[in-house]
Amino acid sequence: MASFIKHYIGKGVEHETLDLVKVTLKMEEVLKFKHKFEGSEYLTFELARLQEVDKFGRTHTCYVSTKEETPESEPAEVSKNSKPKK
Repeated sequence: MASFIKHYIGKGVEHETLDLVKVTLKMEEVLKFKHKFEGSEYLTFELARLQEVDKFGRTHTCYVSTKEETPESEPAEVSKNSKPKK
């Protein structure tokens, strides 16, 4: 079964009056996720608003999503003799 894993690479602050977000990224993290297309290098990342502003005033987080295969777990067997809890 495939699942998406979020790799956090930085945070950002929304500008007070303009419709933009200033982002700071950790380069050592960013370089792990670059990819090539037609001879050029790219980074594809997602920017999401935080539920709450953090203690440094940051309003957004940046992450790269990667698809990873995870082993499927077998469903737990239900005992025929078990009674539902009240």
